[in-house]
Amino acid sequence: MNDANPETKTGAETGAIRNSAESWKSQPPYQTTPSNSHFDKKWTAHCHCGRVKYWLSRERPLATKFCHCVDCQGLHGAPFQWAAIFEKTDLHFERGAEGLAFYHSADKTTVHKLPCKVSCAYCHAPIMDEGRNMVLMFPGIIKFSDAEHKKLFDPQCHIFYSQRVVDIHDGKPKWSRLDGQSELIKEVESKDAKHSTVLGEARNESMDD
Repeated sequence: MNDANPETKTGAETGAIRNSAESWKSQPPYQTTPSNSHFDKKWTAHCHCGRVKYWLSRERPLATKFCHCVDCQGLHGAPFQWAAIFEKTDLHFERGAEGLAFYHSADKTTVHKLPCKVSCAYCHAPIMDEGRNMVLMFPGIIKFSDAEHKKLFDPQCHIFYSQRVVDIHDGKPKWSRLDGQSELIKEVESKDAKHSTVLGEARNESMDD
């Protein structure tokens, strides 16, 4: 039976890619070069099992944020997500799209359909969120040589803070939804914090990010 889905489907369990004629695999960040020698490697990152490895050519991200949205909480199994924004051309995967799994959260399908979640197909460690123009990669998998280098990825703000599960006392701007497009939330002083640790809006399946 012919597949009517125009997007590229992937084998999420094995990382095998079907419909290999799709052009996205030959474009950044999946485009590979001979021996990976023509890419300026500022940072090295890899998944938990080490099967997926990539490099970054930009020393400092365009922006870095903590995201507290309920989707990030559910997909990462964590109170919030640490994300750094890069151009797609700033990333270079050692083996291109091989070994990667894709998930399009809007329709809950394992297809490479933007925007999508990208993870290792073997250990399932989150690698990045790929948008139409940019990528949000996760600095937690970068091999930083020291604390000073890690500071280059220090977040500038919090987003979707209205959906947080814990108060963060760091003095950074805290936006109720997207930064610059929503209301700022006043930081709660430690002495004024509620006795309950888990805070924020209840999960609602109708919430839009």
